Formats: sequence, C-alpha cells, structure tokens
Amino acid sequence: MTPTLVRHTLSHAGSAPRVNLDARTRDWSEIQERMLVPLYEAVYERLEVGPATRLLGLGCGSGLALMMAASRGAAVTGVDSTRPERLALARARLLPETPPSSRLRSSGGHLHGTRARTGARTVLAGSLRDAADADTPAYTLVTAFEPIGCLAGDSEGLGELLASATPLAGHGTPVVLAGWGPPERCATSTVLRVATKLADPLRTSGSWRPALRDDLEEVAQRAGLKPDGSGRVACPFGYADTDSAVRGLLSTGLFDAAIAATDQDQVGKELAEALHPYQRRDGTVWMSNVFRYLIARTP
Repeated sequence: MTPTLVRHTLSHAGSAPRVNLDARTRDWSEIQERMLVPLYEAVYERLEVGPATRLLGLGCGSGLALMMAASRGAAVTGVDSTRPERLALARARLLPETPPSSRLRSSGGHLHGTRARTGARTVLAGSLRDAADADTPAYTLVTAFEPIGCLAGDSEGLGELLASATPLAGHGTPVVLAGWGPPERCATSTVLRVATKLADPLRTSGSWRPALRDDLEEVAQRAGLKPDGSGRVACPFGYADTDSAVRGLLSTGLFDAAIAATDQDQVGKELAEALHPYQRRDGTVWMSNVFRYLIARTP
C-alpha cells in the first residue's frame, strides 16, 4: 500500500489567532482527534474499505482516519488545508521511516520542498493535482471527514475542493462528507456557543450556528455530486477532567474567532464554566453527540 500526504491550501478570512501551534497539535493528537473514531469506523464498515480501496482523504488533519483505513489494507492519500503542523504529524505516523533530510520544512505557515520518498511511499507539497498518479488507478473513495455545520462559513471552499478532487476518482465513486448532528442531539453545541459570545460580532464566519438538516446535501450539490445514502453515528466527547476538555476543544480550531477577538485565557475560562454541567462526580467530562455523514457519488 502507498500512503501519500499532500498539502492543499484554501483561503480563510480573518486574522490568525494568538495560539501556540505546537501545544495545540499535541492537545489535538493526545486528547481530541479520537472523538470521531466511531464515525470513521461506521463509514469504513459500510463502504467495505479494504485492500482494494484507494482512498483520497481531504482535510486529513493529523492522519488518524488515514491510519485506520491503512490498517484495513487501503492505499491512502491525505490532503490538508493550511495546517502544516497537523500534516507533519500525519506524515510522521504514516511514513515514520522518512529520512529527516527529506522532511518538508515549515516556514511562515507554508510548506517548502516538493517531494519526499521512502521506498514506494511519497509525500508531496503542492496542489491537489499532485495527488494524481498516472501510474495507479483512480481513487475509489474520497472522504471529507472534518465536520461542517456548526460554524458560519465552515463549508466555504469545500465545494470547490470536492469539484477539484472528483476528476481524480472514477465514475460513481463514493464521496463521504461529515457534519454535526442536530443541536438538540449534540451536547457540545451549548459549549460551542461560547465562540459566538466572545467572537467579533462583525465577523461573517467563525461563529457558532445551529447545524441545518441539508448542510451536507448543499455542499454535495455545489460540487456536482449525487447523494446516495446517509447515516448518523454517536460520537460522545469524553475527557479526564475539565482542563483536558478545555485543551481538547481549543485544539479543534472552532474557537479561533473568539481567541482572535479576546485571548486564549479568557476563552478557556468561559469554556470551563460552560463545561460545568457536563462534569461528573468523579471529575470526568462527558458530552453526548451525534454526527451525520452523507455518501454522494461522482458523476
């Protein structure tokens, strides 16, 4: 199998929040990213991901979903948008034998270098076009697992990215989109309102909004995809204590607008207060959530 990681850049409105990216990446990998494992498992089981699968993961983050697919025997390619620190972690996980001299370097938020190889494995830095490989068949599955539908503008650019990715897949290839479930079934929705409370009210994106029933279908339609099934998966958020919950939630980036408008300490304090109703007697924090996925097909 041939894991490949590609960095694809999308434009995002707003200034960069004042955060420690190394600490955030560590918190993401150690605390938060496992929360969506049930979603990945449900999709892979339904679509029978295995050795015959050639998967293109859009917004692959630090690569947990790719690792799970690879463990089933799939060949995986990961693409991420403007998060080089997470992509570096994904590459370290999937290509641990890559020589240090061949690693992509991060500078000013951009990755430099064009290619790193270890045997048959390749890591690329460039556009989504670099994910195409003339020597191998078309992708048989495209995933966009980063959930949309809880922040205004969080699907911005996704339709265009999907439209660019679909030519790399064969006719009728499944494309999976993920989103937050109804607010009444997502306890975390009440905590996400902190982002709206503290964010600049003049911002047109980055503030919490209720997930809408057709969020995923609208993105699929913009990308020229045909819906072909959907599902809901319980993905509870569980943390060892309030501090872990605050760190995990901040690592998602969902509070970046609030951090930019105030500061991380203030957002952290407000988050801790909002989490109080979900803290159990033993100090753990538990929030039940439902996430939704849509399976669409390429034309």
